[in-house]
Amino acid sequence: MLRILVIDDSPTEMHIITKMLKNHGHQFITAEDGGEGVDLAKREKPDLILMDVVMPVLNGFKATRTLSKDPETKDIPVIILSNKSMPTDKLWGEKQGAKDYLFKPVEESQLINTINRLVA
Repeated sequence: MLRILVIDDSPTEMHIITKMLKNHGHQFITAEDGGEGVDLAKREKPDLILMDVVMPVLNGFKATRTLSKDPETKDIPVIILSNKSMPTDKLWGEKQGAKDYLFKPVEESQLINTINRLVA
């Protein structure tokens, strides 16, 4: 069982993602924007972070970059989950420090397989 931080400003997306995590026995904590997510990651030290891109306050690209450069959080894998599905978006997300970039709507099996691969 993993503790996963889910950062997404959409209540619908949050519900879908957390239901997938529950189905596989994972615990989760949530944040509604990148700024809150960065603060929670530093305080809670989750095993993994699922990050949306388009959010208020601090977008997912900036939040991922902040987390990947901070000694306290740089070892926490970040998976970006986004509607932004251009190859350049994926490349930019990985340049910010994301370990993977999945397009929404994400299939449950793809999400869980990616999580398992990154925390193995």
